[in-house]
Amino acid sequence: MRFTDKELIIFDLDGTLIDSVPDLASALNHMLETLQRQPFSEALIRTWVGNGAQTLVKRGLSGSSEIDETIDAALFEKALSIFLTYYGQHLSETTHCYANVKESLHKLKTAGYRLAIVTNKPVDFVAPILKALELEALFEAYLGGDSLSRKKPDPLPLVHLTQELNVSIKASLMVGDSKNDILAANRAKMQSVGVTYGYNYNEPITHFKPDAVIDDFSQLLELLVPSE
Repeated sequence: MRFTDKELIIFDLDGTLIDSVPDLASALNHMLETLQRQPFSEALIRTWVGNGAQTLVKRGLSGSSEIDETIDAALFEKALSIFLTYYGQHLSETTHCYANVKESLHKLKTAGYRLAIVTNKPVDFVAPILKALELEALFEAYLGGDSLSRKKPDPLPLVHLTQELNVSIKASLMVGDSKNDILAANRAKMQSVGVTYGYNYNEPITHFKPDAVIDDFSQLLELLVPSE
C-alpha cells in the first residue's frame, strides 16, 4: 500500500529509530549490582524494554517481565533513582540508529513531511540522545512518557501532539515497533506502520493490526515517497 494523504509522521524512539538496549541494560545491571542483586543478560533485558523506565526497573527488581506487585515502595524509589542517574550519565555510549534510519529520515524531511517523536522514555533523555546521534534537527516536536498524564498505549500523546502541531489525525501516521505504538494509534483512529525488528516482547507486530508492516526502515520510503 501507499499513504498519499499524510503530513505528519510520528515515530516511536527505542526499538524503532534507535537500539538503546545496551545502554539501558548497563544502567539496569548497575542498579541491581548497587543493590547487591543478581544482574541479567542483555538478551533478557531486551525483552523487558518498551514501557518506560519505571516498568523496566520493576521488571529488573522482579527478575521477570511479570512484575512482582509486592516490591517495597522505598526500595523501588531508591532503585529508580540509581537507574535514572546512571542512565542519564551514559545515554549514548553504545546506543545507535538502526540501519537506514538517518538517511530515510532525511529523505522524508526533504519530501516535505513533518516529523515528531512520541516515546515512553522519560522526556529529559530524548534531546541528549537525539543530539548525540545528530538527529535533533529532523524533529519539530517530541513527547516522553512523563510529558502528559498518560502514555502509550493510551492515545492521549498522539492526539495531544496532532493538536499541538495543528494536524488532523487523518493526515498523521504512527510508526513503531511495539504493541504500545499500534494500540495507541488504533485508539486514536490513526493509521500506523509496524516495524518487525524492535522490542515487542517476542510478539509479532502483525497481531496488533498496523496498516502496514516493514522489515527495514528504508521501506517506509516506499510507502510515503513517490518513486521518481
